[in-house]
Amino acid sequence: MSVMNTYGRSKSVVKRSKKYLEEALYLKLFKEGSSELSVRQQLNQFIKSGKRVYKWEVGDTLKKLRHRKLYNPALKLSETMAKRNMIKTVSDQAIHLDLLAKARGIAAAETYFVNLHESAKNHLCYGALLNCYCKELMAEKAEGVLEKMKELGFPLSSMPYNSLMTLHTKVGKQQAVPSIIQEMKANNIMLDSYTYNVWMRALAAVNDISGVERVIGEMKRDGKVTGDWTTYSNLASIYVDAGLFEKAEVALKELEKKNARKDLSAYQFLITLYGRTGNIHEVYRVWRSLRLAFPKTANISYLNMIQALVNLKDLPGAEKCFREWESSCSTYDIRVANVLIRAYAKLDMLEKAEELKERARRRGGKPNAKTWEILSDYHLQKGDFKLAVDFINKAISVGRGNGEKWVPSSETIGTLMRHFEQEKDVDGAEEFLEILKKSVDSLGADVFESLIRTYSAAGRTSSAMQRRLKMENVDVNEETKKVLEAISVE
Repeated sequence: MSVMNTYGRSKSVVKRSKKYLEEALYLKLFKEGSSELSVRQQLNQFIKSGKRVYKWEVGDTLKKLRHRKLYNPALKLSETMAKRNMIKTVSDQAIHLDLLAKARGIAAAETYFVNLHESAKNHLCYGALLNCYCKELMAEKAEGVLEKMKELGFPLSSMPYNSLMTLHTKVGKQQAVPSIIQEMKANNIMLDSYTYNVWMRALAAVNDISGVERVIGEMKRDGKVTGDWTTYSNLASIYVDAGLFEKAEVALKELEKKNARKDLSAYQFLITLYGRTGNIHEVYRVWRSLRLAFPKTANISYLNMIQALVNLKDLPGAEKCFREWESSCSTYDIRVANVLIRAYAKLDMLEKAEELKERARRRGGKPNAKTWEILSDYHLQKGDFKLAVDFINKAISVGRGNGEKWVPSSETIGTLMRHFEQEKDVDGAEEFLEILKKSVDSLGADVFESLIRTYSAAGRTSSAMQRRLKMENVDVNEETKKVLEAISVE
């Protein structure tokens, strides 16, 4: 393979020789779209071509791939850098370690770290390893790495502490956060906005709203950190969750001031939060501001607004907003229609739900798994189990938009299995399980236990049930084993 240029100073790729890739590397990789498959194919083409690229554009491309969570292609590119003798900085090695953890698991990252030269094991690599442990919720190992960093005398920033506090909040140990904050203060480690946000969330999780307010007060008095969008969105969410709607609205007004750049997601967040406070006038006011800022309004913005109005029980308003979207949309997004279809189903307006589904289909909005799930849930609640199963079958057949399988909820599966058991409907249960097997690798003990009881209730026997359990590697409880013995025949 050709050696990549390590010393490219220019950020331009326009006037480089034919030995180099004719376009910027990230443009090459995203040429056919941003799906992992297309990016992998483009990456393989680039590697086979043997074309050179500058080191800075490899770093830039890795950043873009990581941002899109395309960890496997990013790791392959990083490994190609090494094979082509591109000099890796310590920062590059820390990024590589992080990619290994995400693409191949924590054990691969640990092996890479152990094999690094001691001179490369600086605060960046230790910090990357600590962050990997935190992502995997491995508290003991994460704390061990932090202690090692202290022992080695590395300069510590807020980052490892922030990662550790996030870990503790995820595993329900919010009480550990204040002591970490105290340690940071004792060691003169400056608290950043992320630190304050994690601290606030930890206090909110234990319903210490006055504590949250003390944190905001301390941040303002300290003056070194200015409350950002995340700070005030956190505060507003905390107040909404606590039912303190007046305080939430004050925080939301503060939040609006932070949206000077008129960010679309900010408007959508405000609409959702004002909706949760029950203030429909503010929802419409922010919607008008969004429409002024973005005259060509995105589908996702309409979806968000219609959902807020549905939640506020303003169905006429939601329908008016939907008609406005429908009359001007360039792409008929079934997700927008699904919001109203769900609203109609919940209000027992099945005819309108079905009518909208068909209208969407005619406009190119094919029903997706969510559409069929909504209708399945409706018929399940109405006790029409056959139709519910039919719609589940359709949802499984369609799958998710990202290519993943759609799986009905455990509650839905449980409800259907209990129905078959009560009705002594072995055939119905078996037909449902055949459908279910299209989307799940293992049916699990609960499903088989119910199936075995269904056979027993119906007075049916099975010559294959014990073999099926072995093939599925399922171990049923002792009570079911007795029933299994009774229904099994040679």
